Amino acid sequence: MECFSQDRDELVMVFAQAKGKANYYRPFYLKTTLRPEFSGLLFPDVIQRARTNSIDLFGQVIGVDPDDAEAIAEGETAGRVVTGVRSFLNERCLGIELEDGFTLVFKFFGNRPNLVAFQGNDVVESFNQKLVSDQNLKLDAIDRPIDQSYEAFERAGFDHKKLFPTFGKEVNAYLTGQFAVTEKEESSAEIEGPAKWALIQSTLALLEKPTYYLTTFDHHPTLSLVPVGEIRQTFDSPIEALNRFYVNYAGLNFFEREKGEVLRLLDKRLKRAESQIEANLQRLIGHEEGASHEEIANILMANLHAIEEQPGQRSPERVELYDFYRDQPIQIKLKTDLSPQRNAEGYYRKAKNEKIELDYIQQQIEQRERELIDIQQHKLAIAEIASLKAFRKYAKQHNILADGGPAATPSELFKIVNHEGYTILIGKNAKNNDLLTQRYAFKEDLWLHARDVSGSHVVVKYQAGKRFPKTVIERAAELAAWNSKRRTDSLCPVIMTPKKFVRKPKGLAEGQVVVEKEEVVMVVPRG
Repeated sequence: MECFSQDRDELVMVFAQAKGKANYYRPFYLKTTLRPEFSGLLFPDVIQRARTNSIDLFGQVIGVDPDDAEAIAEGETAGRVVTGVRSFLNERCLGIELEDGFTLVFKFFGNRPNLVAFQGNDVVESFNQKLVSDQNLKLDAIDRPIDQSYEAFERAGFDHKKLFPTFGKEVNAYLTGQFAVTEKEESSAEIEGPAKWALIQSTLALLEKPTYYLTTFDHHPTLSLVPVGEIRQTFDSPIEALNRFYVNYAGLNFFEREKGEVLRLLDKRLKRAESQIEANLQRLIGHEEGASHEEIANILMANLHAIEEQPGQRSPERVELYDFYRDQPIQIKLKTDLSPQRNAEGYYRKAKNEKIELDYIQQQIEQRERELIDIQQHKLAIAEIASLKAFRKYAKQHNILADGGPAATPSELFKIVNHEGYTILIGKNAKNNDLLTQRYAFKEDLWLHARDVSGSHVVVKYQAGKRFPKTVIERAAELAAWNSKRRTDSLCPVIMTPKKFVRKPKGLAEGQVVVEKEEVVMVVPRG
């Protein structure tokens, strides 16, 4: 009967339920919010239309102009009869079908939600006209057929997400929990494909006849069709569930929103730290399981007599020798242009680097474990904070919103080179360059950058009472040249200046700065 908007990114649709006299109807209201950060439906009992600042929409779909007094006097009513409601195959859309071939489609696409009207197969009007691509949608192309058979599941490597893209994170979290329970019950490292498939089918059956859960998931009020998160209420009626969810989500205040965002950020960092620990542990295990470079070098030196080498001939590409560490044969790869003894010397050099690498891996594991403890402490502390002011003060004091996370150190944020006792910091990208120059460099530090090309900001940390040695400046300049678009040049000009002469006026893009005073040094790019 009507469609109007009186608030940005929101519109109201009024449907008529005929009752009694010909021109009398009982209105049924549908309010939809279509914001990039949140899209949803609300079914209020009453909506009062504002006298000003509201606009009629989708007039072509409604039909008769509701302001046409003559038509209404003759008994005509605006609107088109609803003939059906539909969902779409494997897509996040809902459609209201109307007479005369019209369909209103709610498109809930992440940060691109919209309401689009079709007549037949073509778009005739859309709510958010800035989404230009929506003008080219075809109604018969919204359905997305996907082979969801067990055979397709096998071909997908038993990854259900490839077959069911609209499950969403709530259903995926529920399934992951079901898989874990089954693994525990079966004492198996990983459940087999058929068992997973059975769980997927039981979840699909649950989705077909669901209970509606109002829950807190990922620090958000969430409406879920499966029991996940901290369940607050359950509903049998979808409209009642939608209304309660909509009110809960829209009713979040600034404090709750900011707190939820920070907690989600901490959860993300927690998972990242855990995955980095796991990856480094796997690297350590890999080193322990195979022969070390030092062991290979010792095996080569002990078996030089067993390697056939004729004067003037190349070493073999691979040789099988006796591994006296493990009492078994071992295949060793050789460089054919070096003698067996020189190959052994090469493995000794690698052994030295291997020890450095193992020490570095161990340091990384220890850093990440400390980070896990810090994050958990921050989460507990934030949960106790009851005011926005106290929360913002805590976040600022502990640098929680910084790129590297809580208590991030320069070694975690930037590339670091130590040369002759001086620390050289190197930015990783445009945003990281800004972080280095604006927050981690002080006025007496030396700042360098390859001239007239994009590249990393490089900072040499100042040591009180000392002049920067020429060799340190040259090394930093080589690194600045290497980490720039001039990496392949035979010679590169690099500008350098105390950081106090580097400014970033408002309006400059990420990584861009103004240098007020500079010197130039010519170097060969070297990483």
